[in-house]
Amino acid sequence: MPKLTVLQIRNFKNPGRLGDGMGLFFELTNTGIKRWIYRYKINGKSGKYTIGRYPEISLEQARKAHMMARALVKQGQNPAKARRVTKLKNIAKEQVEKIDRSKSFENITLEWIEQQRERWSRDHTLAVLATLRNDVFVSFGSTPVDVITPPEVLKVLRKIEARGSLEIARKVLQRMNAVFRYAIQTGRATYNPAVDMQGVLKSKRVEHMPAVFDKDLAKLLKDIAINQNIHINTKLALQFTALTACRSGEVRNARWSEIDQKKEEFHIPAERMKMNRAHIVPLSKQALAVINRAEKLWGTDGLIFPSVRDQKKPMSDNAMSKALRDMGYKGIATPHGFRSSFSSMAYERSGFPSEVIEKSLAHEEKNKIKGAYNRAEYLEQRRQLMQWWGDLLQALEYGSSLSTDIR
Repeated sequence: MPKLTVLQIRNFKNPGRLGDGMGLFFELTNTGIKRWIYRYKINGKSGKYTIGRYPEISLEQARKAHMMARALVKQGQNPAKARRVTKLKNIAKEQVEKIDRSKSFENITLEWIEQQRERWSRDHTLAVLATLRNDVFVSFGSTPVDVITPPEVLKVLRKIEARGSLEIARKVLQRMNAVFRYAIQTGRATYNPAVDMQGVLKSKRVEHMPAVFDKDLAKLLKDIAINQNIHINTKLALQFTALTACRSGEVRNARWSEIDQKKEEFHIPAERMKMNRAHIVPLSKQALAVINRAEKLWGTDGLIFPSVRDQKKPMSDNAMSKALRDMGYKGIATPHGFRSSFSSMAYERSGFPSEVIEKSLAHEEKNKIKGAYNRAEYLEQRRQLMQWWGDLLQALEYGSSLSTDIR
């Protein structure tokens, strides 16, 4: 039976030992250290196991540790060695968990967001983090990024769609895609499960203009370039429309006074915009090449793409559409369809935030509480996006292997 009491231990002042029974002792060393020790025998050989120091380990705790050590001794195990093995196992486990945590989707997401802080506004940063935290972290935030599968990604998207948040689902997919791509770039994953989600999202029932993508878009661009029956002015207008993702009316009525050659921008006045708000379109090097060719044909006075019959009048609103129909693209492609091509392909593979893509399309800000519309908002990011788009169209037209991933 135990012999010691708490009072005895507190009043023990001189170096020596107090026995508690069955080999458990309270010891006060010559250097003033107070500790618990357990003396035992295994196969006739004596051993000493230091349980720990007092008062960090109380009398009650020492007795529990003593009983566990006695059980090991009965099995022929050295309790000190057993403790070292357990400690090493725990250290190894902690290291593995630390590695896993560093590769978790949540950890990599936070790291990716941190990389974007200099070019993102605080509001946008918080919005991106909120969508991923609310809809993704709860599903596989702690999961190592290299073991997440496409079905898991799809499950997240379906939950968002189930509550009717189709726009949020699109944003979440775009942001997951960027995080997985960042994980690959930093050597913590070799596969992007979000890239296989193309075409799985539900969409609102709206009437879209006929548009083409990928190989079909490549064929259309080539057909426009080589067709000898299209007037050169119409051909340039179609190419400019494709490269800028502008509405056809904005292109047909474009004037040289709206082109800032130094800044490489197309400034569309409010009266010509659908939402009656002035808009800036950064011009890619490919769009500038179209402008330069138009300059050689008509000069830099008045309209950029004038009517063939009267250079003081804009091109007919049917000119570009008729050209596509005559080329065999009736019901397949329209001038306005280039906007759909740009929007879909930018969302799926450019890696840019949805806000940048929407501003490039001059779409109205849905949340008017944020403040007045700023036509230059996200301008530098939009400049990068439009160059990405110009490079992509060039690669499609010429069959180049040009990389279209900006990040």
